[in-house]
Amino acid sequence: MNSILLSFDIEEFDLPTEFGAAISRDDMFSIADKGTRRILRIVNDAGARTTFFVTAAFALEFPDLVREMKSSGHEIASHGWSHTSFEPADLKRSREALEEIAGSPVRGFRMARLAKVGKQDILDAGYEYESSLNPVWLPGRYSNFSAPLKPFREACGLWQMPVSAVPVVRFPLFWLSFKNLPLPLYLPLARTAMSATGFFNMYSHPWEYNERAAEAQWKIPGYIVRHAGEAQCLRLRRLITNLGRAGTFETFGMYLDRIQIREQFPATSNVL
Repeated sequence: MNSILLSFDIEEFDLPTEFGAAISRDDMFSIADKGTRRILRIVNDAGARTTFFVTAAFALEFPDLVREMKSSGHEIASHGWSHTSFEPADLKRSREALEEIAGSPVRGFRMARLAKVGKQDILDAGYEYESSLNPVWLPGRYSNFSAPLKPFREACGLWQMPVSAVPVVRFPLFWLSFKNLPLPLYLPLARTAMSATGFFNMYSHPWEYNERAAEAQWKIPGYIVRHAGEAQCLRLRRLITNLGRAGTFETFGMYLDRIQIREQFPATSNVL
């Protein structure tokens, strides 16, 4: 059975600051809020189980929305304390804040912008897995061409769930590719990656599903905010429909549980 690990980095919309534009706190949160609600409606309508990597800052601003995600059958994981800054203490305190709000354990972590964080630090903060590895080479961004394409344990024992890439050529299939490639090209590449590894891991952001992200005042290049709003919502619906024919949507926690059962009971792997 192929597993589809669809996830969303639920964060305040601080992207304009990367391009020298000012943005108010209200705009940061309201743009993310509207996009998140659209995402939640789409995945719920499709019956797709997903994982939401949420910043504690967003969760504290919209606790009822986070609880709605959880009650709808989705997993809540940590995206740090805020999307703008990071310190090691954020690992534990974001997990604890999210657990209090969601009312359930938080098992996973993804660092903002997939930046590198000490694996032992993540494990010590109480997490079982991380998904901050894009196993590709992108100049000035990622240099992980030789990293595994399948989930693996870091040396410290932390599970790593790599973002999907096309095997051999290592073409990235993360949010930016999903946004910019024609769907008739992206979808076969996604199915190829899923067939080769048995899983597909792709993430996107709530601001992508809000047309306000493309406003000129934010100074964000067009290739980053392409399709912002309803057009991106339509692309997500088509992705879910298409890939759902070749796999099952699972949370990261569900998938990790099955991996661990395989490790413990190898003879049952052919039925999991």
